[in-house]
Amino acid sequence: MSKRYSVLICVLFCGFLGLIALAHLFMPDKEFSETENRYLTELTDVKTDFDSIVSGEMMSEFETYLTDQFPLRDSWISAKTLVERLSGKQENNGVYFGSQDTLITQFDEPDWDEVDQNLSYVQSFAEQAEIPVYFSLIPGKVTVWADRLPDNAPNADEDAVISRGEAVNANWVDMEGSLEEHSDESIYYRTDHHWTSLGAYYGYTALMRAMNIEPVLLSDYQKTTVSTSFFGTTYSKSGVRWISPDSIDVYVPADGISVTSYATGSPVESGLYVDSFLSKKDKYSMFLGGNTPLCVIKTGLTDAPKLLIIRDSYTDSLAPFLTAHFSEIHLVDLRYYNSFNPKDYIQQNGIDAAAVLFSVDNFVSASGLFLLGT
Repeated sequence: MSKRYSVLICVLFCGFLGLIALAHLFMPDKEFSETENRYLTELTDVKTDFDSIVSGEMMSEFETYLTDQFPLRDSWISAKTLVERLSGKQENNGVYFGSQDTLITQFDEPDWDEVDQNLSYVQSFAEQAEIPVYFSLIPGKVTVWADRLPDNAPNADEDAVISRGEAVNANWVDMEGSLEEHSDESIYYRTDHHWTSLGAYYGYTALMRAMNIEPVLLSDYQKTTVSTSFFGTTYSKSGVRWISPDSIDVYVPADGISVTSYATGSPVESGLYVDSFLSKKDKYSMFLGGNTPLCVIKTGLTDAPKLLIIRDSYTDSLAPFLTAHFSEIHLVDLRYYNSFNPKDYIQQNGIDAAAVLFSVDNFVSASGLFLLGT
């Protein structure tokens, strides 16, 4: 390599670093990344007090700030992931590049003590509730769509968690069996960790069978596609930017249904579907308006029973199907409802049955389940 060529490379590299530095100086900090669906570290978030400087915390936070605010960050991440994919890599940031343009999050070995502790809380709830309690753990793509995974992709076994769940003394709901029967259908989003409305329908039929209730036939619904441009959380995490988006469908009409959300503790009118989210990155939140401590659905079926569901976000897209059978559906997310007392809530609201419904991936590390033992 000639000296002149070496100098040229050095000048170009230094010029590139200079441009990046200037961009950092003159470009305003971004507060939120729509692509990654998270808040970014801003310069004002970096601690500059003496203790932070001495401990090294300031430098660590400043490094995070530079990473989060790097100019054209999304484009660089995409380019890096594409190069790695072309080189034969089958995974990035814990997400496998599956067949049929499917992104599948790796399922890591859980803390089994934590799993058993959470199961004991469900057990305690079932024993103390004085109403029928139903329980299910919903498998993810990593299990039901395992045939789409790259060869020899390492994963922990979701079925091992589900088997322990079946041993809980509650009315077990076989979600896995229902989903496996339809594994050749679009029951999960390719770019997100949730099931689709179709997958939620098959979960609903499993719950109805466990409750000895006749489910509404899928043929009795009219499918409506409300979005064809959904890129979910798995897409954001993966760095992949070359696959096509998912569609979001709904089946159940919202006519005659009232929904009250308690996102901030006070009642606010909401809906089965909140269309404003369809113009945002987090389109899945159009179901019931996203994560809330408590959401109450009233159907007008005054003689029908009332159902309480302890759940994660999978149930947001399942709940519309339940409106054909219950007068009220109370959905509680214990991650946000830290004052929940199950016994009092059941008595005060005249609840007739309860269900604990979680995806396996969320259940193994779920916080707040200890409240079920109170």
